[in-house]
Amino acid sequence: MTKTADKTAEITENAKIPTEATDQILAVAEKGVEQSKEALSKLATGAEATQKALESSFETAKTASNELSLKTIAALRANAEASFAHLEALVAVKSPSEFIELQTDFLRKQVEKTVEQGKEFQAAATKAAEDVSKPIKDVYEKAIKELKVA
Repeated sequence: MTKTADKTAEITENAKIPTEATDQILAVAEKGVEQSKEALSKLATGAEATQKALESSFETAKTASNELSLKTIAALRANAEASFAHLEALVAVKSPSEFIELQTDFLRKQVEKTVEQGKEFQAAATKAAEDVSKPIKDVYEKAIKELKVA
């Protein structure tokens, strides 16, 4: 009978080994599932933040585009008005020297105006680019900080 008891104890002991292994595998699997859920949650949060940033950027780009269009129209109108005024002045010219003086003055003013308009467009375009990229830049920086923490 002792042999039977020893055999039963050995079988019971051997049966525990697969059960312990199964428990360990189950624990690892559960941990993997939890980590996957956490990663998926972070991914979803990041995707939502990116979507909101893109929507904000597109809206800002639309507004900036409208502003630049209005500046362009205003510049074109001012240049056209100056050209018509110059033509009217040229019609009233009485001497070649007066013609050269008017033409030189007009060209100088137009060059100055063009440089000024160029600076205005550059400033507006630079501001627009910064405003459009800001939401995306903020989301990117936040994601990088979260990665460093993790």
